[in-house]
Amino acid sequence: MKSLQESYAPHGRCFGCGPENEKGLRLRVLPEGDGVRCEFRAEEHHQAFPGVVNGGIVGTLLDCVSAWSATWAILRADAEQKLPCVVTADFHVTFKRPTPSTETVVVKAKPVEQGQNWAIIEATLEASGKVTATCRGKFVAVKEGHPAFHRW
Repeated sequence: MKSLQESYAPHGRCFGCGPENEKGLRLRVLPEGDGVRCEFRAEEHHQAFPGVVNGGIVGTLLDCVSAWSATWAILRADAEQKLPCVVTADFHVTFKRPTPSTETVVVKAKPVEQGQNWAIIEATLEASGKVTATCRGKFVAVKEGHPAFHRW
């Protein structure tokens, strides 16, 4: 199955989810129920210290997957519109426990509130069925004139 990025933003350069960023994480976000899902396996250079994923990488995982959840929700609410260019307005990450770098982790995100051009997203990062971090944030579709407008 093609990811949302492969379908809608194949030329994206985002560090977290851009298919064309060779040095990025190249996350593949897939629709799942009311939200989205992504699996990720850290590499050694993603570690804060042996066996644990760096907190910045954890934040990137939650941010990118949440942004795609908002994009997908806004797009589904109005199929007539073009792909919205969504950016992070704010987000808050809570670290529950260390995220192991030795296994595949799963990030799930879904909208909990939504307007015409914005969504509040809640996301979790899990390893071995245990939540290691959570996120709640507001993601907004930007208009022409914003640097991210039609970055795809």
